[in-house]
Amino acid sequence: MTPTEYCQNKAASSGSSFYYSFLFLPAKKRRAITALYAFCREIDDVTDEIKEPDIVRIKLEWWRNDVSKIYHGQPEHPVNQELQHVIQDFNLKEQLLHEMITGMQMDVDNTRYPHFELLEQYCYRVAGVVGLLSIEIFGYSNQQTQEYARLLGNALQLTNIIRDIYEDALRQRIYIPEEELKRFNITPGQIYAGKFNTEEDQANFKKLMQFQCERAKNYYKKALATLPEEDRYQQSTGLIMAAIYETILDEIIRDDFQVLTHRIKLTPLRKFWIAWRTWRNEKKRHKKWSKSH
Repeated sequence: MTPTEYCQNKAASSGSSFYYSFLFLPAKKRRAITALYAFCREIDDVTDEIKEPDIVRIKLEWWRNDVSKIYHGQPEHPVNQELQHVIQDFNLKEQLLHEMITGMQMDVDNTRYPHFELLEQYCYRVAGVVGLLSIEIFGYSNQQTQEYARLLGNALQLTNIIRDIYEDALRQRIYIPEEELKRFNITPGQIYAGKFNTEEDQANFKKLMQFQCERAKNYYKKALATLPEEDRYQQSTGLIMAAIYETILDEIIRDDFQVLTHRIKLTPLRKFWIAWRTWRNEKKRHKKWSKSH
């Protein structure tokens, strides 16, 4: 299996919404973003699938060393071998790839987050950085697009945290800041148990989730407001992701925040429909903008 095939298989087998956003890219950019996504999946799997913290640290250090070889040698892992070809065509900074690994290290060192500032730092490292790397592949002309990428990455990660709250609790992780749990009178034990003994506790949890969803919504709003019009069409892949993930957020709200009982999912057909509709709308918008400029 070639490095290219390995990355394609890794992306397709994940079943992630990201896969649908790649479909409308030209072949060269699709190959590049697939390699970047495969890298994300590989280092994320280290923290999700290995239970012993010391082994996770050793694995992540191995990834750090192999990432350095992308730029200063010959990497061993097929994903990094593929990325070595990608960096010849796109400006993927070594520092940002290392920053992602640092974000994964936070999953080992922090099972709880005392305040939102620390969680925001985590979101930047594991998702905002992905956005900054991705726009180098998609292309942009206005430096303001970098801020859009960071904000959108945070929005996507906050959506993940809301959607996956119970699955994360099973791994003994709670990403919702402790000061916010206290503000809404929710204990970590209730999150770990996945249930509430009183209607008041249930109502408090829904208020907590509403607060989380409103913050994520605000990040989507700020990201889209920041994206310069001249770069919108090139950033269609990110806009597709925003549309899919914001739909997941809307479904969680419509489901009355029942995230501790089941995981909200969109069907593959619905994801494809959202992707196609968003890409079509952005293409129309770009044509209209181009005529006026």
